[in-house]
Amino acid sequence: MENGITTPLPSSMIDPEGSSEPESHPPLVSKVFLVPFAMLLAVGALLFLAFSASQTKEDNFYAFKVVNIRGKLVSLEKYRGAVSLVVNVASECGYTDNHYKDLQKLQRELGPYHFNVLAFPCNQFGQQEPNTNKEIESFARKTYGVSFPMFSKIAVTGNGANPAFRYLVESINEEPTWNFWKYLVDPNGKAVKAWDSTVTIAEIKPHVTELVRNIILKKRDEL
Repeated sequence: MENGITTPLPSSMIDPEGSSEPESHPPLVSKVFLVPFAMLLAVGALLFLAFSASQTKEDNFYAFKVVNIRGKLVSLEKYRGAVSLVVNVASECGYTDNHYKDLQKLQRELGPYHFNVLAFPCNQFGQQEPNTNKEIESFARKTYGVSFPMFSKIAVTGNGANPAFRYLVESINEEPTWNFWKYLVDPNGKAVKAWDSTVTIAEIKPHVTELVRNIILKKRDEL
């Protein structure tokens, strides 16, 4: 103040609370741009995850892990190099007696070094496998002397189908319609052929024997 006259302060020095200057805001264009950009990034991330998952998809039967009849997670990789006959078994089916007897006979003749029956109990057809895993194993071992590997009860069709079994179905394009469907898997884990419940083990045996014979001849050539 000079000579009683008040000199007004520059606007930049006025108390912010009393400032009449408009607040600065980021341009509206920036916000409009950021929203679709963020959405684009999210979609890109989802596509990347989907692509990564597809790249790691199992491409052979032995690449899967399953739960055995005693509840332990095991890798089917242990059967690579051998022929497998994968069967959805049941304890109370009209095909039970003949199939279990003949499957065990085939296991005894050709297994376990070059061949294995891999049994997957299933209760989807006629509710003919109502028992627990423990009861199923006890029935198979005591009644038929089963020595081939058995696994926990699973679904083999529909949305809840076991992934390993689903791989077989999709590979052969033949889905089980009853108990005791049989899928032949070669030493590399590729599904070769499938047979329904009405086809006997005696009819299948030549196909299994041929694959086993090829394994033995190949090993002899490598010696």
